[in-house]
Amino acid sequence: MSSTPSPSAVKDFLLDLQNRIVQALEELDGTPFLRDEWQRPEGGGGISRLVEDAPVLERGGCNFSHVTGAALPPSAAAARPELGGRAWEAMGVSLVLHPRNPYAPTVHMNVRFFSTTTADGTPVWWFGGGMDLTPYYGFEEDARHFHRVCHDALAPYGADLHPRFKRWCDDYFHLKHRKEARGVGGIFFDDFNAAGFEQSFAMVRSVGDAFVEAYLPILARRKDTPYGERERDFQAYRRGRYVEFNLVFDRGTLFGLQSGGRTEAILMSMPPIVKWRYDWHPEPGSPEAALYTDFLPHRDWLAGA
Repeated sequence: MSSTPSPSAVKDFLLDLQNRIVQALEELDGTPFLRDEWQRPEGGGGISRLVEDAPVLERGGCNFSHVTGAALPPSAAAARPELGGRAWEAMGVSLVLHPRNPYAPTVHMNVRFFSTTTADGTPVWWFGGGMDLTPYYGFEEDARHFHRVCHDALAPYGADLHPRFKRWCDDYFHLKHRKEARGVGGIFFDDFNAAGFEQSFAMVRSVGDAFVEAYLPILARRKDTPYGERERDFQAYRRGRYVEFNLVFDRGTLFGLQSGGRTEAILMSMPPIVKWRYDWHPEPGSPEAALYTDFLPHRDWLAGA
């Protein structure tokens, strides 16, 4: 089993993955995505693909980046102080989609590869990524479908991966200051390299390739559901939680900003319309309250399915 990393193979996959996801979204929404190539003065660059004010996606972006640097940023070196100050290379595809319809959930996905060397020149590398679903009005069939596809993407690579990555997602996408989950979860992993490069890369390809199957059927099912101002208002309120997580806790956002990445691409994940209210609570028994009681608490969505 090879443990020698191949950044060129990872880059080829990521560029193809970005193209395939954007093509699928363009077909569903009927709107072409903007293409914006950019260069980073410190090394590397990327391709941002973005759509705004489309019929289905109020805002959506699917970004590829491949960046290099002379010294590891604090967000990446925190867990590996021995690598602090080392030259590094990072690449990935990251997407966030904010549909217009409040009954269609927001979704996030990313897959990424990071490599550097120790002081004696030994390669150090790892993969990270995952995907998670953030509904405003929850549907059990949507949550079960999303988690089932995530489970099936990981199943060929070890029965332990899905429960571990599902729990990791629940723990990571948790707003500590609110004591609540961001959404219904999915899978999340980081620092993944124990299986060797070939097997680890195969697992990451499976996760990336599963995104369209995991999310687009949900979006197609919910995008035309009738809604009113009440639902849009609640959607904007809950989007505020998304902003809070990304700006306070998200390691990818922190890494991008600390490494001198392109701000427009890093903050692409922000929803276009957001609201905050002081100490607001949904009316008990309302559809809005059901999000808090039935969907945000961590649970095994595949149990009994």
